[in-house]
Amino acid sequence: MAPATIVRALEAGLLVTFALLPLALADFWVIFVTRVLILALLALSFDLVWGFAGIMSFGQALFFGSAGYGVALLARDAEVRSIFVVLPAAVVIGLVLSSLVAAFLLLGRNPPSLTFVALGTLTGSYAADRLARGWYYLGGQNGIPSIPPMTAGPTEIGEGRSFYYLALVFLVAVYAACRFLVRSQLGLALAGIRINEARMAFFGYRVQWLKAIVFSVAGAIAGAAGGLYAFHEGFVWPNMLGVILSTQIVLYTLFGGAGTLIGAVVGVFAIEVVSFVLADAYPTVWPVILGVLLLVVILFRPSGLIGLVLDQRARAGAFRVAVRRPRHVPGKAADGAA
Repeated sequence: MAPATIVRALEAGLLVTFALLPLALADFWVIFVTRVLILALLALSFDLVWGFAGIMSFGQALFFGSAGYGVALLARDAEVRSIFVVLPAAVVIGLVLSSLVAAFLLLGRNPPSLTFVALGTLTGSYAADRLARGWYYLGGQNGIPSIPPMTAGPTEIGEGRSFYYLALVFLVAVYAACRFLVRSQLGLALAGIRINEARMAFFGYRVQWLKAIVFSVAGAIAGAAGGLYAFHEGFVWPNMLGVILSTQIVLYTLFGGAGTLIGAVVGVFAIEVVSFVLADAYPTVWPVILGVLLLVVILFRPSGLIGLVLDQRARAGAFRVAVRRPRHVPGKAADGAA
């Protein structure tokens, strides 16, 4: 079966499964899977910058948490909870903050190294975590609790099936947009940049600007996820900004399969479900078991879980160009030979 057909079948299967899950699950599991869907949005943002643009960002939690704090302050201080205001505000916060970080890290006079960008985003995430913990206005260590539910007109969108389908619609829309982006001419340019950045620059592409654009788009996606997460959980706290969550998102994507988009969704779902089962069965040693499991998968299957059904050709940058062969004209070869 062709790789593209496998991807479409996997996407369709997951969409149908997630659409029907609330009809068969208890309320607790609906809330749990809603959280997974929101984290999948965040994982998509990282896969976009790492799997397709080759930017190792340890700062996705910075945009995620900043947007969460932003909408929490809107709800607490301005009493603004309308979905038509708070979610666009979350997207804008993520977009603006990621654009500023991209301008600082990616748009310098000299092209930055992979290590410089990784450490720069890591430092930003750590600094934001420490700032939130020490700022009384943001609640310090305790964060901002008791965030009231979002509203759509006179209706409140509380946790449960309504929020579940809201998160699912966001995930599907963002996934479709990312799929279109990576299969566009911009995606083709990003694949070339990831494979050989110097050659793409030689051809005249403004490599760092293309990276900055994708980095900013990914920050907007992380911001949307942060806004949804804040209202779903009902509170925000400094860990949403910190290094631990940023590293966790990297593991999600590597475990599922970087450079595929669908792998990020699969990785979040697999790790979250396995973590819950292990924590229930082995409450004292489950982190060790999970860590060993992650190491085994990444060691023996570097392409992640998605590598079990997709080969390397279906991953990022696998643009197959059909070679047009000249038509055979009867008598042409004989005339040429003569």
